[in-house]
Amino acid sequence: MDAGASPLPAPAWQDDAVAAEVPVALVFNGLSHAVMMATPSDLEEFALGFALSEGLIDTPADCRGIEVFSRDGAEAGVGAACEVHLDIAPRCFARLKERRRALAGRTGCGLCGIDSLQALDLVPERVAQRPWVAALPAAAVLRAVAAMPPLQVLNAAAGALHAAAWATPDGELTDLLEDVGRHNALDKLIGRLAAQGRSGEEGFVVMSSRASYELVRKCARRDIPLLATVSAPTSLAVDLAGQAGMVLWGLCRPPRAVRYAG
Repeated sequence: MDAGASPLPAPAWQDDAVAAEVPVALVFNGLSHAVMMATPSDLEEFALGFALSEGLIDTPADCRGIEVFSRDGAEAGVGAACEVHLDIAPRCFARLKERRRALAGRTGCGLCGIDSLQALDLVPERVAQRPWVAALPAAAVLRAVAAMPPLQVLNAAAGALHAAAWATPDGELTDLLEDVGRHNALDKLIGRLAAQGRSGEEGFVVMSSRASYELVRKCARRDIPLLATVSAPTSLAVDLAGQAGMVLWGLCRPPRAVRYAG
């Protein structure tokens, strides 16, 4: 052995937790509409929130029942999979089928999962204007952000999970949902509020991720007036927030936060 070399101790193996990610098929009235890669927790809330935030149903009452089933994912090369079956109102199901027919057969451009540029519609709904939203201070936003880590139980155990939380206007957190996908975490939160009859409750969304356009779009569709994220927004997220009349905060890392829209 060279004089300047010394043996290194062999690293000891240890068990570690890894975030679960499985395919989740969302089935509406027997028709499989989408397969999402998600963390297999709070799936009823996830499915309801997805249906609402994507405009597949208009109100929670349009969903008459939700059932979650475990499936064998061996054929797809995964160990586990889930199906979530939703029973939705006939008019909503007819609209869903019409949307699928409109997309079928068009030349694909691969943009954001839409089959064609002609099918791309990013114009957001306008949110109702509330005086407290425009006056909300950065201190309330930062208070909500600071309260998130102790509630992120799954992320603390395994890492790799995003969180979406609901905050009251004074920055107190009431709910927090986690998922490997930021949009999934938001759908779970939206579903939780809807299932509890709290969709019109005053408050705002806080997320551990960046602000992307789909998060703004989902919030606008559910008339959520303010979104705050730990990381920065994309340019499209800022544009859509402005069109929707939303307030968008980003880079919410104490002691500062940046207001990008509203």
